Order: sequence, then C-alpha cells, then structure tokens
Amino acid sequence: MPITFGFSQGNIDTFLSPSDTLNKPSRNAVIISETAIAAAALVGLNQLWYADYPKSNFKTINDNAEWLQMDKIGHVYSAYHLGSFGADALKWSGASKKSQLLYGATLGFVFLSTVEVFDGYSSQWGFSYGDLAANAGGTALYVSQELLWKEQRIIPKFSFHTTVYASARPNVLGSTFTEQIIKDYNGQTYWLSANLHSFFKQSKLPKWLNLAVGYGAEGMITGQDELVNTVFLPEKERIRQFYVSFDADLTKIKTKSHVLKTIFFIFNTIKIPAPTIEISSSQGIKFHYLYF
Repeated sequence: MPITFGFSQGNIDTFLSPSDTLNKPSRNAVIISETAIAAAALVGLNQLWYADYPKSNFKTINDNAEWLQMDKIGHVYSAYHLGSFGADALKWSGASKKSQLLYGATLGFVFLSTVEVFDGYSSQWGFSYGDLAANAGGTALYVSQELLWKEQRIIPKFSFHTTVYASARPNVLGSTFTEQIIKDYNGQTYWLSANLHSFFKQSKLPKWLNLAVGYGAEGMITGQDELVNTVFLPEKERIRQFYVSFDADLTKIKTKSHVLKTIFFIFNTIKIPAPTIEISSSQGIKFHYLYF
C-alpha cells in the first residue's frame, strides 16, 4: 500500500499564499520564528566566532579605509535582504504596509547592529560606525523604494568567483570554497540590478530584464597594505573594478505557483552569470563572455 503524505504540494502552495487581511496567528508565528532564529544565530555566532578571543571594554574603530570598502558594501547587501525577507514575511501574514516597513524591513539593521555590539566588546575587533551606517543604508534602500515606487526596482545582488589570493592567507580569506564565499573579498562582486521595465512601463522590454552595475576589488590579503611585503601575494596592486552586465529579476517571471514565487524570491539575491564589461585601473576595459 503506498504511503501518502498529508502535506501535499497543493497544501504547501496554499500555506505560502499571502493573506489578504491580517492573520494574527500567522503574524505571531512570524514574530516568534524571527526572534527565535535571530537569538539562536546570535548565540551560535558568539560561540563559534567570538569565544576564541578575549573580551574587552567596549571600544570603537574606524575601519572605513579597509578592504577597499568591500566589507561595507557587504553590510548594505545583507541589511537590505534581511529586511526584505522580514517585510515579505509580514506581508505573507497580512500585516499592513506600515508594519512591514517598521518591523520587517528593519530586521537587517537590528540584527547586524547587534552583531556590531558584539564586535565592540571583543579584543579582536571594535564597534564600527562605518558598518552601522552601511546597515542603515541597506535598510534605507529597501524602505525608500517602497515609499517612492511601492515596489523594488533596484535590487542589490551578489556573485562570486574563486581567486588565487585566498591561498596566500587561508585563515583570513578562507580555506574552503564555502569559507571563501564569505571571506575572500577579492572574489566577491556586489551589484545594483535595476529592472528596466519598471522604469519604462510603456516599453516592450521583457518584464524580467535587468541592467546591473557592479563593484569589486582585487589584490587584498589584509584590510590595508601592512602585510603586502611579508606575505606571498600574486599581485601587489590593490585595484577597484567596475562592471556593467545584464541580469534577470526572477520575481517578474509569471507563475501562479507560490512555491516557485518563493524560490524565485530567494534566488533573486544572486546575480545570474552573463556577458559583462569590466573597467579597472590596471586593465582598462575588459570583456567577459560569462562573468561570475
């Protein structure tokens, strides 16, 4: 006799369907779930990241000149998408737009700023006002578009490729592929992906077509240049790179399936590989047939 499961794909699709009016149990479930996940993440982060370093009195640092600002852009990206997820979860529960913006879109700022306080009490790091400003910038990017256009026309996205720099300092830039995605700023590219049809609604452009501008940097094994002469480095020049490419807004793909809509929403954080123009001080203009 075949085994049947009570929670079918149709039930999942119904579950993921946003409520037209406020569903208090769903809203409460969102709040409890987000609070529990955030608390667990902070406890885990404290044990896995900060426990190996001694505590100190609260201090601040000015690290705005480090990593050619790649870390700051990463804060903007993270705050934006955590806030986007928070707002969308409240939208699913039927919460008002005001609640979505006040309590959902600020999720990234609150969580990342709490992590910043952890940094302030660690001897290894310090509370960075630059990081705090970047967190606020990511939240503002989401909220301002909702207030101005009632939709997200410009979305921060991320792409990554491995580099030779990680092998020069794997303890900092990552020894595995997963670690390098998070730690190796040389291989990270952050994008602002703009939906063309949203700006030109009378045009015949595909509704999913985006134009993306990106920023990256290379030549970095430290925050600044202090170890360049003592640690192997394939190239000593630290360079900024700018990119122009096409992209897709996956949320603009028409489908009645809320399962697919959820998948598209999640993966819309990543820039799709596409032909790309790179502009840098070291190589001038360079064309990539497919850039990751």
